[in-house]
Amino acid sequence: MDAVSTSHIGTLNEKPLHAALKTHYARPGDQFEVPLGGFHIDLVRDGLLVEFQTGNFGAMKRKLAALVPDHRIRLVYPIPAEKWIVKVDGDGRELSRRKSPKRGCVDDVFAELVFLLSLLAEPNFSLEVLMTREEEVRYKDSRKRRRDGWATAERRLIEVADRWVFDRPADLADLLPGELPAEFTTADIARGTGKPLSIAQKMAYCLRASGAITPAGKQGRSILYHLAEAV
Repeated sequence: MDAVSTSHIGTLNEKPLHAALKTHYARPGDQFEVPLGGFHIDLVRDGLLVEFQTGNFGAMKRKLAALVPDHRIRLVYPIPAEKWIVKVDGDGRELSRRKSPKRGCVDDVFAELVFLLSLLAEPNFSLEVLMTREEEVRYKDSRKRRRDGWATAERRLIEVADRWVFDRPADLADLLPGELPAEFTTADIARGTGKPLSIAQKMAYCLRASGAITPAGKQGRSILYHLAEAV
């Protein structure tokens, strides 16, 4: 497998955000679109397989599960900390631009990690979350009923503002709030993070699967958890 220069990164009909993330991530000597085990790997660096996923993690499950027993794999996922909504006409000309009030945070990754529970305890699996500034380009589509008929055409990377790297499964516990009691419930997580209970439940679900937290009994109808000794 020969190294490919960053100016010739394979795209395989990639969306702009996926291609831009690879270009941002690339270093001299990296290999791109490497065939392995019946799959194509986005980027290979010193034996580490790097996959970029801008959508649903469930679409990656079969690929990652097949490769992780014998290969170190890092999944890179962008979350828009800031996003601008750009509306364009049929010729791609910009009609309007506004900043979205929604701001993503690293905890949002748990909404996707629930699709990869079987991988979270794998020592070969690691995760990198990129906090980005993006443009979301929309066009008018009469078939769409949501957003008054505006559909998303693509996401464009403006810049990477921050990054979180979780090299070990237990590193995900770093996203728990710092003021938790020794034994805590998902309600405690929700209060500490300021997130909805549904997100706190996904956090606990993933952290338990990774081995970062373990059950410690019950408090009423709620499960009590504590940090695993290895964390």
